[in-house]
Amino acid sequence: MSHRRIRPFAALFAALLGTAVPLASQASLPATVDGQALPSLAPMLEKVTPAVVNISTKTRVQVRDPFFDDPVFRQFFGLPGQQRERVAQSLGSGVIVDAAKGYILTNNHVVGGADDITVSLQDGRDFKGKLIGTDPDTDVAVVQIQATGLQALPVADSSKLRVGDFVVAVGDPFGLSQTVTSGIVSALGRSGLGGTGYQNFIQTDASINPGNSGGALVNLRGELVGINTMIFSPSGGNVGIGFAIPTNLSRDVMEQLIAHGKVSRGNLGVETQDITPRIAQVLGLKNTSGAVVTRVSAGSAADGADIETGDVITAIDGKPLRNAQELRNAEGLLPVGSTVKLTLQRNGASREVTAKLTPEKLATVDGATLDPRLAGVMFSELSQSLRGQGVAGVAVQSVKPGSRAALAGLGTNDVVIGVGNARIPNLATMKRLAGVKPRQLVLVVSGDEGVRYVDVR
Repeated sequence: MSHRRIRPFAALFAALLGTAVPLASQASLPATVDGQALPSLAPMLEKVTPAVVNISTKTRVQVRDPFFDDPVFRQFFGLPGQQRERVAQSLGSGVIVDAAKGYILTNNHVVGGADDITVSLQDGRDFKGKLIGTDPDTDVAVVQIQATGLQALPVADSSKLRVGDFVVAVGDPFGLSQTVTSGIVSALGRSGLGGTGYQNFIQTDASINPGNSGGALVNLRGELVGINTMIFSPSGGNVGIGFAIPTNLSRDVMEQLIAHGKVSRGNLGVETQDITPRIAQVLGLKNTSGAVVTRVSAGSAADGADIETGDVITAIDGKPLRNAQELRNAEGLLPVGSTVKLTLQRNGASREVTAKLTPEKLATVDGATLDPRLAGVMFSELSQSLRGQGVAGVAVQSVKPGSRAALAGLGTNDVVIGVGNARIPNLATMKRLAGVKPRQLVLVVSGDEGVRYVDVR
């Protein structure tokens, strides 16, 4: 029986390059091969890493306790009557994209709702961060710091990325100091992953772990091509499937957040659903690709383009649609004022229409008109993005600091899904509170921490 020995990596590497390596040097790679230095990412990273920052946040969460809420109990034990709170802390990363103005791109889930933001630079300096704006629908946020000597990353055109391009992820995973991982672009245009409303992710096998969120995905020229945002993992650890928000999307969102503090999205004014085999049979369709229109809002872009209930939208700007989510995704990623070409199927015939996207108009109601205990709260309809994900309820658009609702723990971007034992699927149902005025006002709320009860007194 013969045995084959595995040669040391250095010797094998040299053999592949057609060079010989003395046995004494096989423990490490040579500095040069045929007079040429071995390739290294170090020179590029020396320019990139100063622009990647660590972001730590603190969020104060009001804590309710039935014993502390009982005035007799507090008086008997001599306990203070004020609200108690706990402080939730989190860590993430960010990327400096404007050195002169101190603008930093990161994820909404890193800084959204935070009371205190601290930005730590690679050189050891710490600065208090100012939240300029967040966009939960794309998971993009902008933070600003007042500092000198900053270094920003140049931003590349992410539409030029190709599957197979080499990329490098830089961030602070698990709260460790800055860490670099490398890989390739595994796929482009990923969507339907859950977590955010509008998706057009870059997929990469560069290792992304907790704490990398908001960090940089760069090409080999050291240009920013994406903002790392999430991983797919059955175990919670990296398995080689990570996702980043492409810079073309994050840059458009950033510009709106800086200019207006919020994002205004283009809206067709239609509600759609996927096409089942049964619906395809009823409509006389040959397949189930596309999205069938179930509602057209009066005065909307779709209404002006003569789109009707029962129409099937099969393509947008020439790109075929597989389902309703793809239509919502394409619509939500376009800015207000964009003109789109839609391909429709109606009564077995194909036609094309154009529509100019308008801002989404959401009905609102002042909480004070519903119940005096809700003064300082502004409620609104859910965005089309959330409705498209199957979410039902009423959005909390804003909460005045120090109001009863704020002290009870209600926060901006929460979704009220119930009042007491009554389910609240929409704003119209919420308005019925005005005629009820329950003695105990307990809201059932869905937010970043899951579903919880908010007792407003």
